[in-house]
Amino acid sequence: MSEQEGVYTGVVGQVNTKSAYSHSFGAMADGTRYVDGWKGVDIRPNLKSAFDMGFKAMHTQTGDAGTAGYAMIPVYLDPRIVDTTRKFTPLVELIPRVTNQGTTADYNIITAKGGAYTAAEDAALPETTDTYDRASTAIKYIYAVGRVTGQAQAAYPSFILEGFQGAGGGLGAGSPFSSVGAPNAKQLEVVMKARELREKEESLIVNGDATTTATEFSGIVKLQSTTNVVDLDGAALTYDDIETAVRYAFDDGGRPKIAVCSSAVLVDIRKLMIDTFRYSPGDMTAGGTLPFGVSASLVLQTMVGPIPVIPSMYLSNTSGAKQIFFLDTDFIEMRVLQDMTYEDLAKTNDSQKFMLKIYEALIMKNTAFNSFIDDIA
Repeated sequence: MSEQEGVYTGVVGQVNTKSAYSHSFGAMADGTRYVDGWKGVDIRPNLKSAFDMGFKAMHTQTGDAGTAGYAMIPVYLDPRIVDTTRKFTPLVELIPRVTNQGTTADYNIITAKGGAYTAAEDAALPETTDTYDRASTAIKYIYAVGRVTGQAQAAYPSFILEGFQGAGGGLGAGSPFSSVGAPNAKQLEVVMKARELREKEESLIVNGDATTTATEFSGIVKLQSTTNVVDLDGAALTYDDIETAVRYAFDDGGRPKIAVCSSAVLVDIRKLMIDTFRYSPGDMTAGGTLPFGVSASLVLQTMVGPIPVIPSMYLSNTSGAKQIFFLDTDFIEMRVLQDMTYEDLAKTNDSQKFMLKIYEALIMKNTAFNSFIDDIA
């Protein structure tokens, strides 16, 4: 065909200009004014159907996919919620919880014995005096407060908090977390606040400091202070350090039942076990499972017997500041005036406000029964 007939030849991808023109304007003469708002002229409806005129075809991006209120394709929300901030809370479960009357936890300790003695026949027999002391720890009050508006209660669907409720130490196969259902907004808020309360408990058990924050009870780090410490002053951990620390507790009458350390220290110990004793990772599972499903996948065989090692997410992994504590849990208690309790708060708006609360304190009846290694590289 010639150029006059509307075809340009000799190039890749030939274009028929008359065909393209007729697709839009049909038999309309070239140069025809078909839209003129000033003169009230608009003959587009008579040219082609809206589809043939090249209007944008419907596709998955129409209205901006995923934009609430505009997208043609609705958003299908996954009913499973994952808590990306979750913490393991093994010490909340492993430390015995003991009922307590009154706002202080009071107990007696013997600080010195007068002692027995030998004597000659028919000698005078003077008595000896034992020394007693009273220890008192104030109960502290922990709260988690939530509020749900009426609109949220009416509009929220049911959700599943996936891998949410944790009781274990995070060791071993499988997950120590279980899922919890929340059929409405109120229940979702309640279980979230319950979890926050548990994590606060765990944090205080490890790092609480009543000296710097009067509303806190003191935790393991504060209470143990400098008693029976093997201070590495930034040096690497050796197995001799572990044996020495356990011996310190033993010599003072303690029998540690569990060790608590940062996750980095647990890895250090695993390397020691492999390098020093030629253990394989599979050999470290002796001891089975502790109460509440806490897996003891690393157990130290010491002079006081097996000591399972539990990593805490609340201890430092910073080189030179890492720690491991050997604890005689027979003499460590959570004294509880009131365990976790739900209570509605005053209703002032179109919402429901509530609180969860615990009244408790950690006591270590004799820190000399414990020991720890400090400032590990």
